Amino acid sequence: MKLSVGIFFGGLFGALGILFFLVAFGTDYWLLATEVGTCSDGLNETMEEKIIFHHEGFFWRCWFDGKIHNNHNSMWKFWYTNQSPSKNCTHAYLSPFPLLRDEHNSTAYDSAIIYRSFWSVLMLLGVVTVIVASFLIICAAPFGSHVLYKVGGGFFITAGILFTLVVVLYVIWVQAMADLKNYVITKKMDCPDFSLYVRYGWSFILAPVGIFFAMFSGMLFLLVGRTIYLHSD
Repeated sequence: MKLSVGIFFGGLFGALGILFFLVAFGTDYWLLATEVGTCSDGLNETMEEKIIFHHEGFFWRCWFDGKIHNNHNSMWKFWYTNQSPSKNCTHAYLSPFPLLRDEHNSTAYDSAIIYRSFWSVLMLLGVVTVIVASFLIICAAPFGSHVLYKVGGGFFITAGILFTLVVVLYVIWVQAMADLKNYVITKKMDCPDFSLYVRYGWSFILAPVGIFFAMFSGMLFLLVGRTIYLHSD
């Protein structure tokens, strides 16, 4: 009875971990950024208020112009369900936000691309690992194989570790390597009152939840495998 309960909750938590990982992996709301500034028009030197919104994830970085009302419902519709038709997107690992290409500092540009590519590879490995873990557990269930349960549990834990690295690397990117201060200074050359507002999106928040479920599932399956092994002697 206890063994079946452990298998049930291990499978439940593993399924939740896979779900959260796939949603975090497949959505482009790891970072939300808003640029606000009154900028000069190069043609007639008039000042025009500009508001640009950015969101990015594993696959895409998107940006669009618009205005938003200060209430929760309109913010949700604006960011996720009713975005501007002028929305532009590019591959995030080729052009992460923020990224100013400086012809005199091409090394920094190349380093940013390499860093983000490494982050993307780790995320992809995490998704592949957690999917492999689920197949191993499915194969273990009919035969009661303690080896497959242990290996599957190890894969779940490995996936949790990989996604932990992804989250840590992304936080390091946003807080230390993205150089937001220099980005703001550069923008203020054309927009004296330029302001930048950056926050983590819901895709980023889902990743730690998936990490918890994957790690807990992995430990349960390791325990199940050990229990089956002890009772088989």
